[in-house]
Amino acid sequence: MTGSFERLIAAAHAHDIAIHSLEASIGAELVYSAGAAGVGPHVPHRMYSVSKSFTAIVVLSLAHEGELSLDDALMDHFPEKRPVDPLLEKATIADLLSMRTPYTGTTYVEKEGEWLESFFRTVPSHRPGTLFHYDTSASYTLAALIERIERRTWEESVRERIYAPLGLGEGMRMLTGPEGIGHGGSGMIARPRDILVIAEMLLGGGERRGTRVLPRRVVDELVAHRADTGMVTWGATNRFGYGAQTWLPPQGGWMMVGLGGQYVYGDPSRDLAVVMTADAQGCNAGDQRLSWMLLEALEEPFGDAPASIAWPAPVHDAAFARDVAGTAVAVSGTGLPASIDVDLSADAVTLHAGAVRVTAHPGREESVEVPGVGPGVVTGGWCAPGVFDARLDVSGDDIARLRVRIVCTDDDLVTVQAQGFGPGAPDAWTGQGTFAR
Repeated sequence: MTGSFERLIAAAHAHDIAIHSLEASIGAELVYSAGAAGVGPHVPHRMYSVSKSFTAIVVLSLAHEGELSLDDALMDHFPEKRPVDPLLEKATIADLLSMRTPYTGTTYVEKEGEWLESFFRTVPSHRPGTLFHYDTSASYTLAALIERIERRTWEESVRERIYAPLGLGEGMRMLTGPEGIGHGGSGMIARPRDILVIAEMLLGGGERRGTRVLPRRVVDELVAHRADTGMVTWGATNRFGYGAQTWLPPQGGWMMVGLGGQYVYGDPSRDLAVVMTADAQGCNAGDQRLSWMLLEALEEPFGDAPASIAWPAPVHDAAFARDVAGTAVAVSGTGLPASIDVDLSADAVTLHAGAVRVTAHPGREESVEVPGVGPGVVTGGWCAPGVFDARLDVSGDDIARLRVRIVCTDDDLVTVQAQGFGPGAPDAWTGQGTFAR
Protein backbone atom coordinates (compact mmCIF):
# COMPACT_ATOMS: atom_id res chain seq x y z
CA MET A 1 0.00 0.00 0.00
CA THR A 2 1.37 3.40 -0.94
CA GLY A 3 1.91 6.05 1.71
CA SER A 4 -0.21 9.17 1.95
CA PHE A 5 2.63 11.47 0.87
CA GLU A 6 3.23 9.41 -2.28
CA ARG A 7 -0.45 9.76 -3.09
CA LEU A 8 -0.26 13.48 -2.32
CA ILE A 9 2.59 13.94 -4.79
CA ALA A 10 0.77 11.92 -7.46
CA ALA A 11 -2.42 13.94 -6.97
CA ALA A 12 -0.44 17.17 -7.18
CA HIS A 13 1.16 16.07 -10.44
CA ALA A 14 -2.27 15.21 -11.83
CA HIS A 15 -3.14 18.88 -11.26
CA ASP A 16 0.17 19.97 -12.86
CA ILE A 17 1.46 21.09 -9.45
CA ALA A 18 5.18 20.65 -8.81
CA ILE A 19 6.20 19.60 -5.29
CA HIS A 20 9.64 21.05 -4.59
CA SER A 21 10.22 19.63 -1.11
CA LEU A 22 8.28 17.77 1.54
CA GLU A 23 9.49 17.02 5.06
CA ALA A 24 7.88 15.93 8.30
CA SER A 25 9.10 15.37 11.83
CA ILE A 26 7.53 13.95 14.98
CA GLY A 27 8.99 14.95 18.31
CA ALA A 28 11.68 16.91 16.44
CA GLU A 29 12.85 13.68 14.76
CA LEU A 30 12.77 13.59 10.97
CA VAL A 31 10.38 10.94 9.67
CA TYR A 32 10.06 11.96 6.01
CA SER A 33 12.30 13.94 3.68
CA ALA A 34 12.14 14.29 -0.09
CA GLY A 35 12.90 16.92 -2.70
CA ALA A 36 12.94 17.46 -6.44
CA ALA A 37 16.11 17.94 -8.47
CA GLY A 38 17.46 21.48 -8.24
CA VAL A 39 15.34 22.38 -5.23
CA GLY A 40 14.66 20.41 -2.05
CA PRO A 41 14.96 20.80 1.71
CA HIS A 42 18.47 22.27 1.73
CA VAL A 43 18.05 24.76 -1.13
CA PRO A 44 16.89 28.28 -0.15
CA HIS A 45 13.34 28.82 -1.42
CA ARG A 46 11.04 31.83 -1.61
CA MET A 47 8.54 31.30 1.20
CA TYR A 48 6.17 34.17 0.29
CA SER A 49 3.52 34.72 2.98
CA VAL A 50 5.15 32.31 5.41
CA SER A 51 7.20 35.47 6.04
CA LYS A 52 4.16 36.99 7.75
CA SER A 53 4.35 34.59 10.68
CA PHE A 54 8.00 35.47 11.24
CA THR A 55 7.06 39.15 11.25
CA ALA A 56 4.41 38.38 13.85
CA ILE A 57 6.90 36.49 16.03
CA VAL A 58 9.14 39.56 16.22
CA VAL A 59 6.23 41.94 16.91
CA LEU A 60 4.94 39.65 19.68
CA SER A 61 8.47 39.41 21.10
CA LEU A 62 8.75 43.20 21.18
CA ALA A 63 5.44 43.34 23.03
CA HIS A 64 6.66 40.74 25.52
CA GLU A 65 9.78 42.85 26.10
CA GLY A 66 7.74 46.00 26.70
CA GLU A 67 8.92 47.79 23.55
CA LEU A 68 5.31 48.16 22.42
CA SER A 69 1.80 47.10 23.34
CA LEU A 70 -0.51 45.27 20.98
CA ASP A 71 -3.17 47.78 22.05
CA ASP A 72 -1.03 50.69 20.86
CA ALA A 73 -2.57 52.81 18.14
CA LEU A 74 -0.54 52.24 14.99
CA MET A 75 -0.40 55.98 14.34
CA ASP A 76 1.39 56.59 17.65
CA HIS A 77 4.34 54.74 16.11
CA PHE A 78 4.12 56.63 12.81
CA PRO A 79 3.19 60.17 13.94
CA GLU A 80 4.86 61.76 10.93
CA LYS A 81 2.23 60.15 8.68
CA ARG A 82 -0.56 62.20 10.25
CA PRO A 83 -3.08 63.46 9.35
CA VAL A 84 -4.81 60.25 8.29
CA ASP A 85 -8.42 59.14 7.99
CA PRO A 86 -10.17 58.98 11.41
CA LEU A 87 -10.86 55.28 10.92
CA LEU A 88 -7.16 54.52 10.47
CA GLU A 89 -6.49 56.44 13.70
CA LYS A 90 -8.46 53.69 15.46
CA ALA A 91 -6.26 50.86 14.13
CA THR A 92 -4.11 49.05 16.69
CA ILE A 93 -1.08 46.84 16.24
CA ALA A 94 -3.31 43.90 17.20
CA ASP A 95 -5.65 44.79 14.34
CA LEU A 96 -2.79 44.55 11.84
CA LEU A 97 -1.57 41.26 13.31
CA SER A 98 -5.03 39.74 12.89
CA MET A 99 -5.65 41.16 9.38
CA ARG A 100 -8.51 43.30 10.62
CA THR A 101 -7.35 46.55 9.07
CA PRO A 102 -9.77 49.19 7.73
CA TYR A 103 -9.08 47.98 4.16
CA THR A 104 -10.52 45.28 1.92
CA GLY A 105 -7.09 44.06 0.85
CA THR A 106 -3.51 45.03 0.17
CA THR A 107 -3.23 48.78 -0.36
CA TYR A 108 -0.21 48.89 -2.65
CA VAL A 109 0.27 47.85 -6.26
CA GLU A 110 3.52 45.89 -6.42
CA LYS A 111 5.27 47.85 -9.15
CA GLU A 112 3.73 51.24 -8.43
CA GLY A 113 4.75 53.81 -5.81
CA GLU A 114 5.72 53.43 -2.17
CA TRP A 115 4.12 50.53 -0.36
CA LEU A 116 4.29 51.91 3.17
CA GLU A 117 2.83 55.27 2.21
CA SER A 118 -0.11 53.53 0.55
CA PHE A 119 -1.19 52.09 3.90
CA PHE A 120 -1.62 55.56 5.35
CA ARG A 121 -3.19 57.20 2.29
CA THR A 122 -5.73 54.63 1.09
CA VAL A 123 -9.30 55.52 2.03
CA PRO A 124 -10.66 53.00 4.59
CA SER A 125 -13.84 51.08 3.85
CA HIS A 126 -14.76 50.13 7.44
CA ARG A 127 -13.77 50.35 11.08
CA PRO A 128 -10.57 48.41 11.91
CA GLY A 129 -10.82 45.50 14.31
CA THR A 130 -14.15 44.32 12.90
CA LEU A 131 -13.69 42.45 9.60
CA PHE A 132 -11.03 40.03 8.33
CA HIS A 133 -9.49 40.92 4.98
CA TYR A 134 -6.17 39.46 3.85
CA ASP A 135 -3.86 42.46 3.67
CA THR A 136 -0.16 42.05 2.88
CA SER A 137 0.36 45.80 3.28
CA ALA A 138 -0.46 45.31 6.98
CA SER A 139 2.42 42.84 7.22
CA TYR A 140 4.70 45.25 5.38
CA THR A 141 3.73 48.03 7.79
CA LEU A 142 4.50 45.73 10.74
CA ALA A 143 7.91 45.03 9.19
CA ALA A 144 8.50 48.79 9.01
CA LEU A 145 7.50 49.02 12.67
CA ILE A 146 10.03 46.32 13.58
CA GLU A 147 12.81 48.12 11.74
CA ARG A 148 11.85 51.41 13.38
CA ILE A 149 11.88 50.01 16.93
CA GLU A 150 14.85 47.67 16.51
CA ARG A 151 16.92 50.14 14.46
CA ARG A 152 18.04 47.31 12.23
CA THR A 153 16.65 45.44 9.25
CA TRP A 154 13.89 42.85 9.36
CA GLU A 155 16.43 40.26 8.23
CA GLU A 156 18.82 41.13 11.06
CA SER A 157 16.05 40.96 13.65
CA VAL A 158 14.67 37.64 12.46
CA ARG A 159 18.11 36.11 12.02
CA GLU A 160 19.22 37.04 15.55
CA ARG A 161 15.94 36.27 17.29
CA ILE A 162 14.84 33.08 15.52
CA TYR A 163 17.50 31.53 13.31
CA ALA A 164 20.79 32.09 15.14
CA PRO A 165 19.84 30.49 18.49
CA LEU A 166 19.16 27.26 16.58
CA GLY A 167 22.34 27.46 14.51
CA LEU A 168 20.33 28.14 11.36
CA GLY A 169 20.22 30.81 8.69
CA GLU A 170 22.58 29.76 5.90
CA GLY A 171 21.16 31.23 2.70
CA MET A 172 18.38 33.08 4.51
CA ARG A 173 17.71 36.54 3.16
CA MET A 174 14.89 39.02 2.85
CA LEU A 175 13.76 40.83 -0.27
CA THR A 176 12.82 44.45 0.27
CA GLY A 177 10.08 46.78 -0.88
CA PRO A 178 10.65 49.95 -2.91
CA GLU A 179 11.62 51.94 0.22
CA GLY A 180 14.21 49.34 1.24
CA ILE A 181 12.03 47.98 4.05
CA GLY A 182 12.15 44.23 4.54
CA HIS A 183 9.18 42.63 2.79
CA GLY A 184 7.77 41.11 5.97
CA GLY A 185 4.66 40.01 4.13
CA SER A 186 6.23 37.89 1.41
CA GLY A 187 9.98 38.35 0.95
CA MET A 188 11.75 35.69 3.01
CA ILE A 189 13.99 33.21 1.22
CA ALA A 190 15.15 30.33 3.40
CA ARG A 191 16.00 26.65 3.43
CA PRO A 192 12.91 24.49 4.02
CA ARG A 193 14.89 22.36 6.49
CA ASP A 194 15.58 25.46 8.59
CA ILE A 195 11.87 26.26 8.57
CA LEU A 196 11.11 22.72 9.75
CA VAL A 197 13.48 23.13 12.71
CA ILE A 198 11.82 26.45 13.56
CA ALA A 199 8.40 24.76 13.39
CA GLU A 200 9.70 22.14 15.82
CA MET A 201 10.79 24.95 18.14
CA LEU A 202 7.32 26.49 18.01
CA LEU A 203 5.76 23.11 18.81
CA GLY A 204 8.05 23.01 21.83
CA GLY A 205 6.58 26.25 23.11
CA GLY A 206 9.62 28.23 21.97
CA GLU A 207 12.20 25.59 22.90
CA ARG A 208 13.93 22.84 20.94
CA ARG A 209 16.25 20.22 22.37
CA GLY A 210 17.05 22.30 25.42
CA THR A 211 17.56 25.59 23.57
CA ARG A 212 15.08 28.30 24.55
CA VAL A 213 14.47 30.63 21.58
CA LEU A 214 11.17 32.33 22.41
CA PRO A 215 9.07 32.77 25.54
CA ARG A 216 6.18 30.31 25.58
CA ARG A 217 3.77 33.24 25.81
CA VAL A 218 4.96 34.55 22.43
CA VAL A 219 4.22 31.19 20.80
CA ASP A 220 0.84 30.95 22.51
CA GLU A 221 -0.11 34.41 21.24
CA LEU A 222 1.08 33.58 17.73
CA VAL A 223 -1.42 30.75 17.37
CA ALA A 224 -4.25 32.05 19.56
CA HIS A 225 -7.53 32.63 17.68
CA ARG A 226 -7.79 36.35 16.84
CA ALA A 227 -10.05 36.67 13.81
CA ASP A 228 -13.11 34.95 12.37
CA THR A 229 -12.38 34.11 8.73
CA GLY A 230 -15.77 32.63 7.93
CA MET A 231 -16.40 35.14 5.13
CA VAL A 232 -13.31 34.08 3.15
CA THR A 233 -14.27 32.75 -0.29
CA TRP A 234 -10.89 31.56 -1.59
CA GLY A 235 -10.22 28.25 0.12
CA ALA A 236 -12.22 26.21 2.60
CA THR A 237 -9.17 25.49 4.76
CA ASN A 238 -8.84 29.24 5.35
CA ARG A 239 -12.31 29.65 6.86
CA PHE A 240 -11.58 28.33 10.35
CA GLY A 241 -9.77 31.24 11.94
CA TYR A 242 -6.63 33.31 12.02
CA GLY A 243 -4.06 33.98 14.71
CA ALA A 244 -1.23 36.47 14.50
CA GLN A 245 -0.34 36.37 10.79
CA THR A 246 -0.90 32.60 11.02
CA TRP A 247 -3.78 30.41 9.83
CA LEU A 248 -5.75 28.02 12.04
CA PRO A 249 -6.84 25.01 9.91
CA PRO A 250 -9.93 22.85 10.51
CA GLN A 251 -7.96 19.86 11.80
CA GLY A 252 -6.46 21.94 14.59
CA GLY A 253 -2.92 23.14 15.03
CA TRP A 254 -1.61 26.04 12.98
CA MET A 255 -0.45 26.70 9.45
CA MET A 256 1.75 29.24 7.71
CA VAL A 257 0.78 29.60 4.06
CA GLY A 258 2.73 31.13 1.18
CA LEU A 259 1.74 31.81 -2.41
CA GLY A 260 2.18 28.94 -4.82
CA GLY A 261 2.07 26.15 -2.27
CA GLN A 262 4.47 26.99 0.57
CA TYR A 263 3.15 25.42 3.79
CA VAL A 264 4.37 25.09 7.35
CA TYR A 265 2.07 23.01 9.54
CA GLY A 266 2.25 22.29 13.24
CA ASP A 267 0.07 19.93 15.26
CA PRO A 268 0.89 20.14 18.98
CA SER A 269 -1.32 17.14 19.77
CA ARG A 270 1.00 14.90 17.73
CA ASP A 271 4.16 17.01 18.02
CA LEU A 272 4.06 16.93 14.22
CA ALA A 273 5.80 19.49 12.01
CA VAL A 274 5.51 19.52 8.22
CA VAL A 275 7.08 21.82 5.63
CA MET A 276 6.21 21.70 1.95
CA THR A 277 7.40 23.92 -0.88
CA ALA A 278 5.80 23.82 -4.31
CA ASP A 279 4.62 25.67 -7.38
CA ALA A 280 0.87 25.39 -7.83
CA GLN A 281 0.52 28.47 -10.04
CA GLY A 282 -0.27 26.50 -13.19
CA CYS A 283 -3.46 25.09 -11.65
CA ASN A 284 -6.60 27.13 -11.08
CA ALA A 285 -6.96 27.58 -7.29
CA GLY A 286 -3.90 25.36 -7.00
CA ASP A 287 -2.90 26.69 -3.58
CA GLN A 288 -6.28 25.83 -2.10
CA ARG A 289 -6.39 22.40 -3.74
CA LEU A 290 -2.91 21.63 -2.44
CA SER A 291 -3.73 22.68 1.11
CA TRP A 292 -6.60 20.18 1.20
CA MET A 293 -4.38 17.47 -0.26
CA LEU A 294 -1.76 18.10 2.42
CA LEU A 295 -4.17 18.19 5.35
CA GLU A 296 -5.86 14.98 4.19
CA ALA A 297 -2.48 13.26 3.77
CA LEU A 298 -1.59 14.03 7.38
CA GLU A 299 -4.40 11.76 8.59
CA GLU A 300 -2.74 8.56 7.28
CA PRO A 301 0.74 6.94 7.41
CA PHE A 302 3.15 8.96 5.29
CA GLY A 303 5.04 5.99 3.83
CA ASP A 304 8.66 5.88 2.71
CA ALA A 305 10.24 8.88 1.02
CA PRO A 306 11.48 8.51 -2.56
CA ALA A 307 15.11 9.20 -3.40
CA SER A 308 13.87 12.21 -5.37
CA ILE A 309 10.52 13.77 -6.20
CA ALA A 310 9.93 13.73 -9.95
CA TRP A 311 8.94 16.92 -11.73
CA PRO A 312 5.54 16.94 -13.43
CA ALA A 313 6.26 15.93 -17.00
CA PRO A 314 4.21 15.46 -20.16
CA VAL A 315 3.69 11.90 -21.35
CA HIS A 316 5.98 10.90 -24.21
CA ASP A 317 5.72 8.53 -27.15
CA ALA A 318 8.46 8.83 -29.77
CA ALA A 319 6.04 7.52 -32.41
CA PHE A 320 4.19 10.85 -32.20
CA ALA A 321 7.28 12.90 -33.11
CA ARG A 322 7.64 15.06 -36.20
CA ASP A 323 10.86 16.25 -37.82
CA VAL A 324 10.54 19.97 -38.42
CA ALA A 325 13.33 22.54 -38.58
CA GLY A 326 13.76 26.13 -39.68
CA THR A 327 12.17 29.55 -39.41
CA ALA A 328 8.40 29.95 -39.53
CA VAL A 329 6.51 33.20 -40.09
CA ALA A 330 3.33 34.15 -38.25
CA VAL A 331 0.04 33.97 -40.12
CA SER A 332 -1.98 34.80 -37.00
CA GLY A 333 -1.59 35.10 -33.26
CA THR A 334 -1.21 37.28 -30.20
CA GLY A 335 1.67 37.76 -27.79
CA LEU A 336 4.30 35.93 -29.87
CA PRO A 337 6.82 37.43 -32.33
CA ALA A 338 6.43 37.68 -36.09
CA SER A 339 8.64 34.65 -36.64
CA ILE A 340 9.91 31.68 -34.68
CA ASP A 341 12.72 29.15 -35.01
CA VAL A 342 12.04 25.47 -34.41
CA ASP A 343 14.09 22.29 -34.47
CA LEU A 344 11.86 19.33 -33.68
CA SER A 345 12.64 15.62 -33.62
CA ALA A 346 12.01 12.53 -31.54
CA ASP A 347 15.22 13.12 -29.58
CA ALA A 348 15.19 16.86 -28.96
CA VAL A 349 12.96 19.90 -29.38
CA THR A 350 14.05 23.53 -29.53
CA LEU A 351 11.72 26.53 -29.82
CA HIS A 352 12.83 30.14 -30.00
CA ALA A 353 9.84 32.48 -29.99
CA GLY A 354 10.98 35.77 -28.52
CA ALA A 355 11.09 35.38 -24.74
CA VAL A 356 9.70 31.86 -25.05
CA ARG A 357 12.85 29.77 -25.44
CA VAL A 358 12.78 26.07 -24.68
CA THR A 359 15.11 23.17 -25.39
CA ALA A 360 13.94 19.80 -24.12
CA HIS A 361 14.93 16.18 -24.56
CA PRO A 362 11.79 14.07 -24.28
CA GLY A 363 11.58 11.87 -21.24
CA ARG A 364 14.35 13.68 -19.34
CA GLU A 365 14.57 16.27 -16.56
CA GLU A 366 17.22 18.88 -17.37
CA SER A 367 18.53 21.80 -15.37
CA VAL A 368 18.53 25.17 -17.10
CA GLU A 369 19.26 28.78 -16.25
CA VAL A 370 16.67 31.26 -17.49
CA PRO A 371 18.24 34.73 -17.87
CA GLY A 372 16.51 37.28 -15.68
CA VAL A 373 14.27 34.66 -14.05
CA GLY A 374 16.45 32.05 -12.36
CA PRO A 375 17.42 28.37 -12.30
CA GLY A 376 14.89 25.82 -13.41
CA VAL A 377 14.11 22.37 -14.72
CA VAL A 378 12.62 21.57 -18.12
CA THR A 379 10.70 18.45 -19.15
CA GLY A 380 8.92 17.58 -22.37
CA GLY A 381 7.29 14.90 -24.45
CA TRP A 382 5.49 14.10 -27.69
CA CYS A 383 2.07 13.54 -26.13
CA ALA A 384 -0.08 13.07 -29.27
CA PRO A 385 0.57 12.80 -33.01
CA GLY A 386 2.49 15.95 -33.96
CA VAL A 387 1.97 17.52 -30.53
CA PHE A 388 4.85 18.35 -28.20
CA ASP A 389 4.35 19.68 -24.67
CA ALA A 390 7.08 21.25 -22.54
CA ARG A 391 7.19 22.37 -18.91
CA LEU A 392 9.72 24.79 -17.49
CA ASP A 393 9.70 25.27 -13.71
CA VAL A 394 11.82 28.07 -12.25
CA SER A 395 12.57 28.67 -8.58
CA GLY A 396 14.65 31.77 -7.91
CA ASP A 397 13.71 34.93 -6.06
CA ASP A 398 10.26 34.14 -7.45
CA ILE A 399 8.64 30.96 -8.69
CA ALA A 400 7.57 30.77 -12.33
CA ARG A 401 6.09 28.15 -14.64
CA LEU A 402 6.16 28.12 -18.45
CA ARG A 403 3.99 25.66 -20.34
CA VAL A 404 4.41 25.31 -24.10
CA ARG A 405 2.48 23.29 -26.65
CA ILE A 406 3.70 22.90 -30.24
CA VAL A 407 1.31 21.41 -32.79
CA CYS A 408 2.61 20.34 -36.21
CA THR A 409 0.01 19.76 -38.91
CA ASP A 410 0.26 18.24 -42.38
CA ASP A 411 -0.24 21.62 -44.10
CA ASP A 412 3.26 22.71 -42.98
CA LEU A 413 1.88 24.97 -40.28
CA VAL A 414 3.23 25.08 -36.73
CA THR A 415 0.94 26.32 -33.98
CA VAL A 416 2.39 27.39 -30.64
CA GLN A 417 0.67 28.08 -27.33
CA ALA A 418 2.68 29.48 -24.41
CA GLN A 419 1.40 30.05 -20.88
CA GLY A 420 3.33 31.81 -18.13
CA PHE A 421 2.29 31.42 -14.49
CA GLY A 422 3.47 32.89 -11.23
CA PRO A 423 4.94 36.18 -10.05
CA GLY A 424 8.28 35.45 -11.69
CA ALA A 425 6.85 34.73 -15.14
CA PRO A 426 7.50 37.48 -17.73
CA ASP A 427 4.42 38.77 -19.53
CA ALA A 428 6.08 37.73 -22.80
CA TRP A 429 5.75 34.08 -21.76
CA THR A 430 2.06 34.11 -22.67
CA GLY A 431 0.79 34.02 -26.24
CA GLN A 432 -0.26 31.82 -29.12
CA GLY A 433 -0.15 31.79 -32.87
CA THR A 434 0.16 29.80 -36.07
CA PHE A 435 3.31 29.98 -38.20
CA ALA A 436 4.03 28.95 -41.80
CA ARG A 437 7.29 27.30 -42.85
